Formats: sequence, structure tokens, C-alpha cells
Amino acid sequence: MRSMMTALAVALCAAMGLAGVGGDAAAAMSAKEKDKARAEVQKASKTTLNQLYKAIPNSRKVIEDAAGYATFSNFGMKILFAGSGSGKGVAVNKKSGKQTYMKMVEVQAGLGFGVKKFRVIWVFANESALNQFIHSGWETGGQATAGAKAGGKGDAYQGAASVSPGVWVYQLTETGAALEVTAKGTKYYKDDDLN
Repeated sequence: MRSMMTALAVALCAAMGLAGVGGDAAAAMSAKEKDKARAEVQKASKTTLNQLYKAIPNSRKVIEDAAGYATFSNFGMKILFAGSGSGKGVAVNKKSGKQTYMKMVEVQAGLGFGVKKFRVIWVFANESALNQFIHSGWETGGQATAGAKAGGKGDAYQGAASVSPGVWVYQLTETGAALEVTAKGTKYYKDDDLN
């Protein structure tokens, strides 16, 4: 029992340090390493969009008509009473084609044990909402969940949750589209190392 508790404590410390470790390592990245990291984010973004289009076909038109979008891949870990996760993503301005690399960090509380991988896709109806997301970041609170509702927008936004005026979010798990978007104290912000 004691060795199990020690192993859990070590794993918890490792999970809580995910965000901090990446910051110091990224500061020392060479140009070649940065290019490789950007390519990995681009590949993950393409995979995420393809998964979204397969799971929710109407989402393709939503993203085509949007001012911009952002995709994120997350790796989350939860052990007993606390958990954390981190991820990377890219925000795309559809009008200018400009891509901004971003990070996400989440901390959650509550009883549980497990590892959860998921992808998040933000859709911005207008450029001001996109710019605010990129330049000011976004922080969600608590363990709130937003049901995936169309909000009077018809079938086009099926599977997405409205999180503020002109901002929609899709969440995909390994088994497909999530029925609800979960906000767990997640912070989204610009990745200064890759931009």
C-alpha cells in the first residue's frame, strides 16, 4: 500500500509539472526544433479538423464560414484528488491566413484516476472575437459544463457549445464528438516560443 501511494505521489507531481517543464525547455529551442514543433502542431490541427468533420459533418461549413478557428490537442491526467493537463494548438485567421501558435493548461479537482486525451476546436464568428482570444487569451472557470446546443442557430452548430457571443466550441474524445464541452479551469494563451 505504501509503495502504491508513493508511486501515485510521484505521478501526481509529474502531472502537475507538465506546464512548467515545457516552458524552460522551449526557451532553449533551436530554430530547427521550433520548426519541428510547429510542424507537429500543424499535423495535430489537420488531424483534429478531419476528426471533427467525420464526427460532425455540418462542422465543415461552420468553419468555412467563420472568421477564424483554433484547434488544440490535450493530454490530461487525473490521479485521486487533483489533475492537470497541457496542450498545444494553433489559431487561424481565415481572412489573412495568419496562424498563431497557442498553449493550453488545465487544473482540475475531484476524486478520480485516469488519463484523458481530447481535442478542442474553437470557432469564431467574427474577427474581433478571434483577436481577443489570441491577444488576451481565455480562461474558463471551475468544473462547469456547457451542453452542446445549437442555440437557435439551426443544425449548422449541432454538436457545438456556445461559450460567448460569436464563439463556439467543439470537443472530441478518442471515441468521437463529446456530448458536452467541459471547462475545467483551463487557460488558453499565446505560445511566445513558437510565434
